[in-house]
Amino acid sequence: MLSNAMFDVINSDLSRLEDTLLEAVTAPDELVTEVGTHLVTSGGKRLRPALCLLSAHGGPAFDLEHTLPLATALELIHTASLVHDDVIDKADTRRGAPTANAKWDNKIAILAGDFIFARAFHLVTAGGYGDHVSGRLAWLVGNLSVGEIIQDKEMYRASRDEADYYNRIQKKTADFLEICCELGALVGGMKKEETDALAQYGHDIGMAFQITDDLLDVSQTSEQIGKPVGNDIRQGIITLPVLRALHESDDRDELLTIVTNPQMTNDDVNRALEIVKTTDGMEFAKGKADEYLAHAKAILPANLPADIRDAYEQVADFIGDRDF
Repeated sequence: MLSNAMFDVINSDLSRLEDTLLEAVTAPDELVTEVGTHLVTSGGKRLRPALCLLSAHGGPAFDLEHTLPLATALELIHTASLVHDDVIDKADTRRGAPTANAKWDNKIAILAGDFIFARAFHLVTAGGYGDHVSGRLAWLVGNLSVGEIIQDKEMYRASRDEADYYNRIQKKTADFLEICCELGALVGGMKKEETDALAQYGHDIGMAFQITDDLLDVSQTSEQIGKPVGNDIRQGIITLPVLRALHESDDRDELLTIVTNPQMTNDDVNRALEIVKTTDGMEFAKGKADEYLAHAKAILPANLPADIRDAYEQVADFIGDRDF
């Protein structure tokens, strides 16, 4: 959870959020409650609900009781999508904790993810936000699925098209953060031009967030990021630092052979990481992320309350500087 100074203005709201998350996954069946509780208490930055709450706070009609079900639903949608991702990826850990599929099995994990999706949409319906909000969230879940399908289709194919990469990470991450900012501003009563600006801010930090995440996969240790280092390479997923190396490295042919081999060994992964690190791939990716973050700050509405603007700027700085 991001409970540091950047979210001072909404720290009490985020504390309430923890309670509503637990309430949302509580069920008459003990096992369902156990799995749901494990999933919503296994760490997580709470970035998505925090962005929603910040946007709502920035509007003239902020009402925490009205906003909280939406913020909770956004975090539940994120959680459910990660549960399904872990099954697809056969992941054993996330955020340093056992995944649901590792702790129980794939069947329970998939059904738990479905249950959490259902609970999210129940909260949205009960919150009375209207067809637009429900429609946007349904579109989001569909787009998350499309992004995963595209990623799965491209595994071990090593597309060298930068536009393909940006399209994929937009669907995987940026669309989600965009909607968090947009819907928060909407329920907070912001004008359309302000809502649109915050939506663009969410898109930009979402692009930067995923680029940074991809960068950490090649630059950090397993202990720092809570999952195996080089995991994207191991899964045949081409990220921006690797994409850059495939264009620039003298060892590009060797790298291409490794990343298109579904039977790659740990030694192969380590060699691929070594090749990437001898290019400017990491610096190139960092530069792209910084461009998105600079634009995100520049587009913030001029009339935002000072504490909300400061929080948004600190979020952008956090994404640019994070090492986990």
